[in-house]
Amino acid sequence: MSTITATAIPQPSAKASTREWIAVLAGMIGAFMAILNIQITNASLLDIEGGIGTGVDNGAWISTSYLIGEIVVIPLTAFFSNVFSFRRYILANSILFPLFSIACAFAHDLGTMIVLRGLQGFAGGVLIPMAFTMILTKLPKSQQPTGLAIFALSVTVAPAIGPTIGGYLTENYGWQTIFFINALPSAIMAIALALTLEKGPMQLGLLKGGDWAGIVTMAIGLSALQTVLEEGNKDDWFSSPFILKLSAIAVVSLSAFIWIELTVQNPLVKLRLLKQRNFGIGVLVNVLVGFALFGSVYILPQYLGQVQRYNAEQIGNVLAWTGLPQLILIPLVPMMMKRFDVRYIGFLGISIFAISCFMNVTLSADTAGDQFWIPNIVRAIGQAMVITPITAITTAGIAPADAAAASGLTNMLRNLGGAVGTATLGTVLTKREQFHSNIIGQSVTLARDEVRDRLTQVTNYFLSHGVSDHALAAQKATVALGSVIKRQALIMGFSDTFAVIGVLLATAAIATLFARKPQPGGGAGAH
Repeated sequence: MSTITATAIPQPSAKASTREWIAVLAGMIGAFMAILNIQITNASLLDIEGGIGTGVDNGAWISTSYLIGEIVVIPLTAFFSNVFSFRRYILANSILFPLFSIACAFAHDLGTMIVLRGLQGFAGGVLIPMAFTMILTKLPKSQQPTGLAIFALSVTVAPAIGPTIGGYLTENYGWQTIFFINALPSAIMAIALALTLEKGPMQLGLLKGGDWAGIVTMAIGLSALQTVLEEGNKDDWFSSPFILKLSAIAVVSLSAFIWIELTVQNPLVKLRLLKQRNFGIGVLVNVLVGFALFGSVYILPQYLGQVQRYNAEQIGNVLAWTGLPQLILIPLVPMMMKRFDVRYIGFLGISIFAISCFMNVTLSADTAGDQFWIPNIVRAIGQAMVITPITAITTAGIAPADAAAASGLTNMLRNLGGAVGTATLGTVLTKREQFHSNIIGQSVTLARDEVRDRLTQVTNYFLSHGVSDHALAAQKATVALGSVIKRQALIMGFSDTFAVIGVLLATAAIATLFARKPQPGGGAGAH
């Protein structure tokens, strides 16, 4: 049930036709736009929060609701594409996606925005695994690396340039415009898919035999888990009854989901695929890479905004140097894969990505946009060599009939890894900032001459700049010194988050070497 059968999609010939390539490229537009919209609001949250009149603490739901919709629908895609036909299902969602997106621009309160973003994610999430599935079912093994390289542009470039596009549009044209940019690409995608995809019959009878218990437990479990991840740090995790209850719901629901999927005859998600060595290792690496991809795109804008006081457009300009070089580098990866073992290419790419993170562990108050230029270029080089070879490793040995199931599982877990990464790094930042603040605070005491001298200097500064009361000037000096300590602790906390990302990427790089070498042109169907 959870796969597109071998008869549902024609098997690829020795060389894909122009029509098949147009279909694949149209699918890539959808995947790119869907992934872009995860991050496009990141640099603009403050503006959106002001526009719809919600508090700063609640604005995160604008991103969270989209991600919940996307994560829940990705594993459902294979089933519903069988029920309604591949062509009909992807066309419907390629139309619904921009409509829900445009509707977000007219939201006037948080509740409406959350619902519309959730629906937008539910429609957009369909486009990611379906694009991936088309690569594995419409392209022959010899051409799959090229298709995977194009898909890699969606996975790595879209999150990197999302805040760039969002920030530029917000600063120059207003936050509403970020929800209009999906209209034209989606129209091109829908027209191209309508002209190139083969018509197929609906199989509504499959609804009766659907794995509804799996669908319900998965939807509840993933929604609860994503909410816990997003809200946990803000609510001090398990000290909050709300987080405690949601965590229990997530554990029970996801445990039931796993048990159901391993025991039913036609599972929604083929968890048994994880027993295959390359697929299991590939999924693990994808989760860790997802953690790093989404986590780094979350942390860097936070640093630039909180520490350096950059606006949305300035943040976007810094992040652009992570995305733009990949447009040049990623198309070269298929040529490398023809000459070198894909495991070593993946290992090298992830290692370079890790090095770029370790380059940011010595942040200081002087580290601003210009200082991130070289680390971001290094990161771009690494990321360009990650997704395509890792995907080739993951899909080696996957039969075409299992392509949709493998696609749904891989993409869901990578996005879930990104959600875990964002939540984990937010918690690490909070805890490490508190830790460093305590350590610095123990050293900055009135018992030290340099501290007293500094307070005297700052007090005199305030007295010479309009403050006539000495006691008030001294109080302001103490507050100013406290702000310096807090800022330095925050900077050190951000340094620690980059170290965490680097260590996890190093783990992913080593795990890559334990995979079996795929056959040349590896991909689905390569045994």
